[in-house]
Amino acid sequence: MAIGSAKWLGLGYFTYFFCYGIYLPFWSVWLKGTGLDAEKIGLLIGCGMVARFVGSLLIASQVKNPSQLITALRLLALMTCLFAIGYWIGQQWMWLLLVMVGFNLFFSPLVPLSDALAATWTQQIGLAYGPVRLWGSLAFVISSALTGMLVSAFSSKAILVLLSLGAMSMLGGMMLTPATKPQGNERQATTDGGWQAWRELLRENAVWRFMLCVTLLQGAHAAYYSFSAIWWQESGYSASIVGYLWSLGVVAEIVVFALSSKLFRRWTARDLLLLSGVCAIVRWTLLGSSTALPLLIVAQILHCGSFTVCHLAAMRFIAARKGAEVIRLQSLYSALAMGGGIAVMTMICGVLFTHLQGHLFWVMALVALPALFLRPRVA
Repeated sequence: MAIGSAKWLGLGYFTYFFCYGIYLPFWSVWLKGTGLDAEKIGLLIGCGMVARFVGSLLIASQVKNPSQLITALRLLALMTCLFAIGYWIGQQWMWLLLVMVGFNLFFSPLVPLSDALAATWTQQIGLAYGPVRLWGSLAFVISSALTGMLVSAFSSKAILVLLSLGAMSMLGGMMLTPATKPQGNERQATTDGGWQAWRELLRENAVWRFMLCVTLLQGAHAAYYSFSAIWWQESGYSASIVGYLWSLGVVAEIVVFALSSKLFRRWTARDLLLLSGVCAIVRWTLLGSSTALPLLIVAQILHCGSFTVCHLAAMRFIAARKGAEVIRLQSLYSALAMGGGIAVMTMICGVLFTHLQGHLFWVMALVALPALFLRPRVA
């Protein structure tokens, strides 16, 4: 069955982020339901983040010819499904560690490869990226809210059921045939600057300051990603309210993404990083100070600053580079800021949460603080 290329990609984004809207806010809740303590939960999620780092940096980079993108996406979706089934087989700690590493290793490259496919189709058929990508954010809102309601109505077991159904839907959607096949050439498949090109790039003052800045800002989300659902439930909020709070953050994200060209047309990446850092410090301070619902709502709206504005700054900084540097920086950003930094901080949070509880968010504010002074001077 052939469908329009934009619909095929939109379905891919929708099903991926439907799964991610279940996994990111609620996976710690499911792990807690298996009887694990906070330290083991933090270690498991942190190892999963390390696997995301490896998958984004190594697996995604192996696909050099755009004509191979759809095949690669299908194989990754298949492996993701197989590891999702693994969660049903056993819930011993070592088994969960193995399954979580495998699941994240193959789940994480799906977005950078989908973005690469979108870029290919933008050149080929004039694909409009924004309207297609918004389906992913919409799916995140739907799945996080739905998961919260189902966990409140039933139990944490609903989380694994929904994740499994989402993974199978993702594979089913990718098995459909897009109307346009992505095209590439052999030069694209063989071009490789080698490690020397990476070293030269990272030696630049602006580049390493940029990478450190965004890694701190994104890494400071670790407590939110891994323990906010647990903390808010322990503070008396139902799983459905937790789901609504997560959805509110993504709605704010969608609004800023949609209006970014008007809001930040004249802003530099350095300016955007300053705004993101200020929003992050205010957000984590609020979350560490109180669990009152009005403050939680304000903090969740600030997600559009702590995450979205940081991501926009990163895209602006990367887009200002030339040629192969764009691809290398995109890979580093995905692997370090969106994977490795969060992985390290998640493991630390797993140890600290038992002792600090909600005050852990103050630590995240301290993590974000140096980013204000590390912003690259050239952007």
